[in-house]
Amino acid sequence: NFPTNYWKFCAELKKNGMNVLGIGDCPYDQLMPELRESLNEYYKVSSLENYDEVFRAVAFLTYKHGKIDWLESNNEYWLEKDAALRTAFNITTGFQASDMDAVKYKSKMKAYYAKAGIKTARYHLVHDYEGCKKFISEVGYPVIVKPDNGVGASSTYKLKSDDQLDYFFATKESDVLYIMEEFVNGTVHTYDAVIDANGQPLFETGNVTMDSIMDTVNTNGNSCYYIEKTLPEGMREVGRKTVEAFGVKSRFVHLEFFVLNDDQPALGKKGDILGLEVNMRPSGGWSADMFNFANSCDVYKIWADMVAFNTRTVKDEGAEHFFCCYCGRRDGKNFVMDHDAIMAKYGSRLKMVQRVPKALSGAMADMMYLCNCSTEEEKQEYYTSLLAEY
Repeated sequence: NFPTNYWKFCAELKKNGMNVLGIGDCPYDQLMPELRESLNEYYKVSSLENYDEVFRAVAFLTYKHGKIDWLESNNEYWLEKDAALRTAFNITTGFQASDMDAVKYKSKMKAYYAKAGIKTARYHLVHDYEGCKKFISEVGYPVIVKPDNGVGASSTYKLKSDDQLDYFFATKESDVLYIMEEFVNGTVHTYDAVIDANGQPLFETGNVTMDSIMDTVNTNGNSCYYIEKTLPEGMREVGRKTVEAFGVKSRFVHLEFFVLNDDQPALGKKGDILGLEVNMRPSGGWSADMFNFANSCDVYKIWADMVAFNTRTVKDEGAEHFFCCYCGRRDGKNFVMDHDAIMAKYGSRLKMVQRVPKALSGAMADMMYLCNCSTEEEKQEYYTSLLAEY
């Protein structure tokens, strides 16, 4: 039900002969028609936050349909609840409650990156002011501070001075454990993949974030990222090593890395790849559709095939590949090109155009345009045109 394109996962499962059962807090008649048609049964709860209520829903569906084979939200927010329910009902096809620390706490991810031979930024868990000052004396300003267990770029700070450190301590949430990391001058690249039950990729791609999501959220800026036309071999290599180190099986993953923009003495040379964080679910928003547009494929089907058959039936030999470019424009800016001009200029190359839901607009801006570009030059021209302001 959210994001709104995720009904396609359910639809492809049902096409594969699965008995697809839904649990949600939205009234059945308010679900998208396509989602209703993709479910064999739907159980409404008053709140998905209420574990006991969701537990009873799974128990009822188990009583009615037999042992549940698979339980999945494909959503970062619910990963810990997914794992708790799998553990409670002995559903062994996904992460269990005991697996969660390694994939939810940024500090605990570091050891798994090290196991894979992948460098990460130095870090310090925030307990007191003196400890932070000692860490900063080692790495220098700026430093990045964010919740050790957090989603997206929420509550993330770039501290450049003692005054800003003082302000952070004066205003931070007292019940949240924060991690402080040295600043990395790098561009965020990702490894996105569907991994089978043997830990092998059935599909691989990646995206590049042109501006920091943290900066987009904190400055109310535009949002730009694109799906790679061809996944670089270096990113494929570190992605696969990370999958192996974390023991990933039977999942859609979104793994984030820094590619250094310049030499950084403590971290490496320009172009080196560092681990940032793992996300054990598909990239959010419209990324799954963008994977399809960029790779001329169907990742919803590939994922559903993994669940049902542990193999891939979608063939892509000879399929045309593109840069699929997301441009999210923030309301209130004086853009040179208005909506009509964009539609007229890019026409059939635009794959999706719509308003961004409020729940996503902080990181993805207010009005989004997806465009397929064949060359690096086309990609650059597209972003330059859409973001030009008076």
